[in-house]
Amino acid sequence: MKRRQHLAWWVALSAGAAGAAPSPLPGTVPAGEATMRFLGWSVYQARLWVSPGFRAEQYASLPLALELLYLRDFSAEAIAKRSLSEMRRIEAISDEQGARWQAQLQALLPDVKNGDRLLGLHQPDTGARFLYNDRPLGALEDARFSRLFFGIWLSASTSEPALRQALLAPVIASR
Repeated sequence: MKRRQHLAWWVALSAGAAGAAPSPLPGTVPAGEATMRFLGWSVYQARLWVSPGFRAEQYASLPLALELLYLRDFSAEAIAKRSLSEMRRIEAISDEQGARWQAQLQALLPDVKNGDRLLGLHQPDTGARFLYNDRPLGALEDARFSRLFFGIWLSASTSEPALRQALLAPVIASR
């Protein structure tokens, strides 16, 4: 199974290099990609797909897809906690709402291993859908959650501005 996952990822990367990466969300096109590093350790590779006409400052207003290829193992609990912490950097979230979102995200996401892929699909005014290694996981149908969740990578208030810049550079350059 791992061999197939690595082969599938290699094929996807090769297709992306040739400019023919399949879109995970109809109507989107490839934007940027980058590797998230923490204290020198590679954590995941991120890839962004955006709708035509996408503008960084209005990231939440159009559909987009963000894929994370994990390069380390993480529990669903750790991912949910860190996600909520990063979302709070963007906008104040009540303790009650934060606890609800963290529990929902933790219940939805699996523990991930090196080589696993999580794909998030942002649908404005609806919420977020998630896939794990190409299998649907479910959705959090809350537009505010989705805006803040994808803001972890795309908001001007992100804790990782260099990663944001790499994801958005092709979009900004095409204007």
